[in-house]
Amino acid sequence: MNKKSIHARLLALVAMLALPMACNALQAQSDLSPINNIVVIYAENRSFDNLYGYFPGADGLQDVSAAHARQLDRDGSVLPTLPKIWNGLTQRGITPAVTETMTANLPNSPFAIDDPNGFNVPMSVATRDLYHRFYENQVQIHGGKNDMFAAYADSGGLVMGHYRPNASTLPLWKIAQQYTLADHFFMGAFGGSFLNHIWLICACVPYYPHADQSPASGSISAVDAGGVSLTLAPNSPVSALAGPPKYVNSGTLTPDFYAVNTMQPPYQPSGNRPAPGGDTRYADPSKATTLPPQTQPTIGELLSKAGVSWAWYSGAWDAALAAAHTHTGGTIYGAKMSRPNFQPHHQPFNYFANYAPGTHARAKHLRDGGMDGSEFIKAIDTGTLPQVAFYKPQGNLSQHPGYTDVDSGDQHIADVITHLEKSPQWGHMVVIVTYDENGGFWDHMAPPQGDRWGPGSRIPALIISPFAKKGYVDHTPYDTTSILRLITRRFSLSALPGLAARDAALKRNGAPAMGDLTNALDIPR
Repeated sequence: MNKKSIHARLLALVAMLALPMACNALQAQSDLSPINNIVVIYAENRSFDNLYGYFPGADGLQDVSAAHARQLDRDGSVLPTLPKIWNGLTQRGITPAVTETMTANLPNSPFAIDDPNGFNVPMSVATRDLYHRFYENQVQIHGGKNDMFAAYADSGGLVMGHYRPNASTLPLWKIAQQYTLADHFFMGAFGGSFLNHIWLICACVPYYPHADQSPASGSISAVDAGGVSLTLAPNSPVSALAGPPKYVNSGTLTPDFYAVNTMQPPYQPSGNRPAPGGDTRYADPSKATTLPPQTQPTIGELLSKAGVSWAWYSGAWDAALAAAHTHTGGTIYGAKMSRPNFQPHHQPFNYFANYAPGTHARAKHLRDGGMDGSEFIKAIDTGTLPQVAFYKPQGNLSQHPGYTDVDSGDQHIADVITHLEKSPQWGHMVVIVTYDENGGFWDHMAPPQGDRWGPGSRIPALIISPFAKKGYVDHTPYDTTSILRLITRRFSLSALPGLAARDAALKRNGAPAMGDLTNALDIPR
């Protein structure tokens, strides 16, 4: 082969390699002005493999080898079986009942919870809750191997459970087939709902000043020297087969006073009542789990400053607020298996001083989504949604294990999508349906290595829009901050500090920056 021929082939190869980058550059330069409305629907506690592991075209369970899926014990050896599902698979009084004893000797591999030849527990039945906490999630991920989920869970083998839905059994599955499913979308932060809700609106971590001198001093976690694992207690079982791990202190705070596990809002509705004789609009600050008001910038202030209308719609907000003020909150939230089972720690703006009771911002932007989403749906149907709308379904419609099932929340969100598709605003709308975090369920894909806070495990995300690519599985790396990136870019907002910090960390670790969801869209140029 002569030099000219070799040179031509090299040029062709360079051009071929450059094509994806060029396409991405064109996509990045797309005009997003046709998008007038962005709607974010935030469900609860499911990993990608738990619900979409067998979705056609996705990076799912069909591609996972037995060696990749197997779980290790705490000493690093391969577990001969999965641990029992401690306290059973289903809640007491639930049919079918699957007790702890019935879960002994499970093979060390993923299993279908709804397998008719196995436990045969359908998606309409609530299973028990699982650990989903900041340090535990990091140890379970184990540097991307994802092989310590069973070892560091309080639910034993349940972490490896998933479902085998299809378009006829799971309404959102059918919607995902019609629009775009993102199969490389990760939760923004390690751990649970509290931190990932905060991350959704500010890409930041709450802080408790002088926590060591506060009522929360006993909630400071005991952490090993590496900073990513909790210190095991002397009486912690050596093997996961003998029981869940025990820690010196798995608290709500890091040793440097960042709040990473569930704390309660300083304002009602809160899981903590008002102080005796105090302002009934506030939570008792003397309680160890009451987080002081936060002052970091959020997407809300950026939108307001730019004159962009927005709101956080919370299902059953008014009912929970009324119950909190009359001290009857147990009938509205905090009770297992109840309706609406409102969750105060799923309301991120209620932690921030800018949205304190009595402020104009609170009255304008924190809105009642209504029981069963009725007020949110009314705004959809009348075409009066603000330009950016977040919707948080009430607890019994959120798909959270422990107090609700998969079916009820999935059907509810699918019904909301149907209303959105018929809305007068639909023609210029982008809807993102995703989950706050994995709920403790295993996922086989390694999260990209980012900063101290995340990204965490992989979760499902659907992009639904007249502009969404149809029947498409998007393999672009995304995390929860990608929602903020899309909003920021569309409305020409200044970036939140956490976005730049996350990208810088990813770059240091050889990973690409997170996408802004535009690769899932076909925007006319």
